[in-house]
Amino acid sequence: MAAPTIMIGSHMPAIEFSSPQFLLLAIGVFGVAALLVIAWRLWNGGGIEDALADSERRQGETAERLARSQAELAGRLAQIAESQAAAQARMAEQLQAQERVLAGKLEERLAEVSRRVGESLEKSTQSAQTTLSDLKERLAVIDAAQRNITTLSSQVVGLQDILANKQARGAFGEIQLNDLVTQALPPTAYAFQATLASGRRVDCLLTLPNPPGAIAIDAKFPLEAYSALREAGSDAEREAARRGLAQTVTRHIRDIAERYIVPGETADSALMFLPSEAVYAELHANLPAVVQEAFRRRVWIVSPTTLMATLHTVRAVLKDARISEQAGLLQAEVGRLLDDVRRLDERVGKLQTHFRQADDDLRQIRISTERIDKRAERIREVEVEEPERVAKPTPPRLAAEP
Repeated sequence: MAAPTIMIGSHMPAIEFSSPQFLLLAIGVFGVAALLVIAWRLWNGGGIEDALADSERRQGETAERLARSQAELAGRLAQIAESQAAAQARMAEQLQAQERVLAGKLEERLAEVSRRVGESLEKSTQSAQTTLSDLKERLAVIDAAQRNITTLSSQVVGLQDILANKQARGAFGEIQLNDLVTQALPPTAYAFQATLASGRRVDCLLTLPNPPGAIAIDAKFPLEAYSALREAGSDAEREAARRGLAQTVTRHIRDIAERYIVPGETADSALMFLPSEAVYAELHANLPAVVQEAFRRRVWIVSPTTLMATLHTVRAVLKDARISEQAGLLQAEVGRLLDDVRRLDERVGKLQTHFRQADDDLRQIRISTERIDKRAERIREVEVEEPERVAKPTPPRLAAEP
């Protein structure tokens, strides 16, 4: 068992003593004290025998005190051992309780972590499934788009084959012209492949009233010249191709001006329809001389977009002309409408008179009902009178009706 620790002072180091060591130290201290007492007495002239007797007596007392101190020290050491054992037992119980608490918290934390990991895995699985389903849908869309691209490629190849033939290209322009005109105008406002008095056929003839009169529309598609311009590799080739396009379009303008502007039969202008916005933009951007030639010959160059705007203007002109033709009819109808309004006003006046008469009749009926009610009250008062107080009841005189 470890030796007890005795603290001497608040700032001195701890000194450990075992029981034999403590006894020896105490005996030595008391022995030295006894010798000092003997020497002091000898110094003062006392006898040796008294000094020795006194020393023995003092040593006996010291031994007794030492025995008592040793017994007290043993009791205290036993108490300290018991208190240390109890403290160790309490500490062990506390440690066990803390271990149990920590084990419970650890189990809860592990369960929480397991739950979160499970939820995270479930969410990850659902997200992966959603991503896979979206990926499948997108792959299906891409597959459909690929099929559409393949179909479109075959259609583009077919369109190129169609446009390579002049007759097929002309038919393409006429079909596009047909679609635009039929969408914008009523059937009575146009005629396709109309024959003029000169025997020439025009792709479309807009039948407008005078002025301006019938307007001819001819579809032209200078694809070869425009393709040469697009495929030119140098500035010289590009300039030559542009001159070729200008010559081709100018020739078409002259042909339309000579064939489809007929004084007295058509308007003093005609339309040249280009079924390509790119060719139309090229003419207005880089060939202003061709556009000026068209203006001079009163041949208006139109593209699908500008033709649609022109057709809507023509539709407004037709509507205005139709309204002008029917202005007299509209005035007659307005006159009849005013007559109907006058008759309606007269009938409303008569009906208002009837309403006033009915109101007067109802007021008279109300007066009669009030008088009947008053007379009924009088009759009821007569019936409740006591018979012994009235010898011969006589009926009350009723007021005459007004």
